[in-house]
Amino acid sequence: MAEAGAGSPHGGDAAPPGPPEEQELSRRLRRLYPAVNQDETPLPRSWSPKDKYNYIGLSQGNLRVHYKGHGKNHKDAASVRATHPIPAACGIYYFEVKIVSKGRDGYMGIGLSAQGVNMNRLPGWDKHSYGYHGDDGHSFCSSGTGQPYGPTFTTGDVIGCCVNLINNTCFYTKNGHSLGIAFTDLPSNLYPTVGLQTPGEIVDANFGQQPFVFDIEDYMREWRAKIQSTIKRFPIGDRLGEWQAMLQNMVSSYLVHHGYCSTATAFARVTDTTIQEEQTSIKNRQRIQKLVLAGRVGEAIEATQQLYPGLLEHNPNLLFMLKCRQFVEMVNGTDSEVRCFSARSPRSQDSYPGSPSLSPRHGSTNSHLHSTGADSPTCSNGVMSTKSKQSHSKYPALSSSSSSSSSSSPSSVNYSESNSTDSTKSQQHSSTSNQETSDSEMEMEAEHYPNGVLENSSTRIMNGTYKHEEILQTDESSMDSCPQRQLCGGNHAATERMIQFGRELQILSEQLCREYGKNTVHKKMLQDAFSLLAYSDPWNCPVGQQLDPIQREPVCAALNSAILESQNLPKQPPLMLALGQASECLRLMARVGLGSCSFARVDDYLH
Repeated sequence: MAEAGAGSPHGGDAAPPGPPEEQELSRRLRRLYPAVNQDETPLPRSWSPKDKYNYIGLSQGNLRVHYKGHGKNHKDAASVRATHPIPAACGIYYFEVKIVSKGRDGYMGIGLSAQGVNMNRLPGWDKHSYGYHGDDGHSFCSSGTGQPYGPTFTTGDVIGCCVNLINNTCFYTKNGHSLGIAFTDLPSNLYPTVGLQTPGEIVDANFGQQPFVFDIEDYMREWRAKIQSTIKRFPIGDRLGEWQAMLQNMVSSYLVHHGYCSTATAFARVTDTTIQEEQTSIKNRQRIQKLVLAGRVGEAIEATQQLYPGLLEHNPNLLFMLKCRQFVEMVNGTDSEVRCFSARSPRSQDSYPGSPSLSPRHGSTNSHLHSTGADSPTCSNGVMSTKSKQSHSKYPALSSSSSSSSSSSPSSVNYSESNSTDSTKSQQHSSTSNQETSDSEMEMEAEHYPNGVLENSSTRIMNGTYKHEEILQTDESSMDSCPQRQLCGGNHAATERMIQFGRELQILSEQLCREYGKNTVHKKMLQDAFSLLAYSDPWNCPVGQQLDPIQREPVCAALNSAILESQNLPKQPPLMLALGQASECLRLMARVGLGSCSFARVDDYLH
């Protein structure tokens, strides 16, 4: 027996919660039909108790069908449809039916039908209905008159039905062997269907609950190879050089967009491409991204206002999103607004700059030094320069995953807006620092945030350029004094500062509402952030996903895009726009019933 489906990029091993058999079904369906978005187009999993004739009885999870009518003549025929139609994104769809008992006469039909087809008939007898019947082995294509097709079937046989949504054909299998094409020119949105007509007839369906008898994988591999071969044969001809140059520019802009400075420089040198942004600006953006991804949002806001004056003033929605994220990080104990209260290392007591006001109209501020004693660390509405060791969580490009409102984009921050114009050379917002850090230090390496908490690190802005300090050092004593997985790191003063910050955030929300009108996105963002305080363990609560470090990524992406846009550079790299366009094209193909989209997935070309 052939296991249903080989591994796929989106197959995954994780299964949704539920009984083991449901988990196995979900895994098998994902492996077989990775292109199907089951939230939009659910796959058939059982027979429908609502879409059947009353002579049909269902049992065993609506997978077993038995006949309970009189069975005197064809007027006593009865059918049942599956719960959902076959999604076009399957490309190739397959289900099997086992004949538990042929009953009195074995007048059974297995096939397909459209919504609305009369269920007081066997499949194949009416328009938009197709069936293979067991008593005579005939196929019925929207007609009461059958055509010779295959062998008869009886008790113990397993009949499979395969729908090819690429060429709109259907073939059947018997006990694992193909019987050849039965129907052509099939319409879309057909439902798996079975029909019975005489007493004692019982059949069981397998929509993926068990491995299939027929090796459907091999047939799928054949068609996947056909589609991919068609793509590879796409004519480029004399324009090969243009295509190569275009792809090289797309890769280069992608590296620059995400701050891979030395890699972008090396790539540009090898391919003779031009980087459209000053290296200093790239490094500044990279350092701001690192701060956000480390949960040090307050410092990122200050750095942004000092390096890019006016940017956040003119993007109140972005500022509000950053401030909401900062509040979440204060709950997490990672933002310097609260970490400064528990910092005790000599360096952390030396100085820390004040941070900008919450007001969106507040411009950039200069850094001020505050000398404090060891027993009375102070922290304005600001950011303390503290130390930390490097974290280890890889930052993926433009993450589309967003499971909480705190990471949702405000209405004015459009992640998918296209800007395909040529990049213009950016204005240099900052002068060169006294000592450039090495390219290897600039690269955004894989980072890790243990329990969402990053140890303090020291970064400063000097002469308009972000200066990197001791990012790889570790302050063990600071970490010992800040227990993880406690509200605001377990510090009472930090908790009070967080509450005060929340009040200021509420005031900012009301101010934005007065100036720009009500914003439901802002309201939900604020509610979700504040809801964390309603639970004794915020990390394990209904809104606790906000504290997951991965939720920093959409915020980081929005800020990075806004910085680029302020310099007249594309807010999204052309490579991501091209991939997004290709993915959307495949989704549209699925919606209009073009099954080839299932074997032309973008992910297949990214590995």
